[in-house]
Amino acid sequence: MNKVIISFVALATYFTANAQLFSTQTGEIGFFSKTPVEDIEAKSKRVLAVLNSEKLTVAFKVDNTGFEFPNKLMQEHFNEKYMESETYPNSSFTGKINEQIDLTKEGEYDVTVSGKLLIHGVEQERTIPGKMIVKAGEIILLSDFKVKVADHKIAIPKLVIAKIAEEISVKVNAALQPKK
Repeated sequence: MNKVIISFVALATYFTANAQLFSTQTGEIGFFSKTPVEDIEAKSKRVLAVLNSEKLTVAFKVDNTGFEFPNKLMQEHFNEKYMESETYPNSSFTGKINEQIDLTKEGEYDVTVSGKLLIHGVEQERTIPGKMIVKAGEIILLSDFKVKVADHKIAIPKLVIAKIAEEISVKVNAALQPKK
C-alpha cells in the first residue's frame, strides 16, 4: 500500500499545487487480444489517475502485475515472458487534452489527449481518443484505443504468435473525485 501512496504522490507532482486536481486509485484498465486461435482478456483495478482541470493535463499509471486473467498461467506468462514485470513494473500515460473544455460544466465531451505512452520500457508519442463525463462533482474518463505490441518491443515467441494479436485493444474507465 505504501508503494501505491508514493506512486500517487509522484503522479500528483506532475501538476501544480494551486490547480483543481481530480484523482482516483481505483480506475480500471483492460485489454483484449483477439485472434482466430484464442482470445485473451485481462483487467486491472490497480490504476492511479490524476487530472488537472485547470491545465487540462492527465496522468495514468498501472501496476503491470495487477492485471488479472481468467487463467493463472496466462497471467504468469504475461508478467514473466511478455511484459517482464520485474524489469518494467508499471505502464503509464501522461498527456494534455487538446480541446478547450470547461470542466466546471456538467456534460459529455469527446476529447483527444496527446502525450507519452510508456509500456515495456518503451515510450511512444500518442494521441488517444476519449470521452470525459462531468457529473455530480466527479469526472469520468473513458477511452478505447489500440496498442501495437511491436511498438513497445514486446517479443512474442513464434510458438504462440498465432495466439496473440499484433494489435491489442485497450479500454480505460476511471471515475475521478476532487482532491482535497
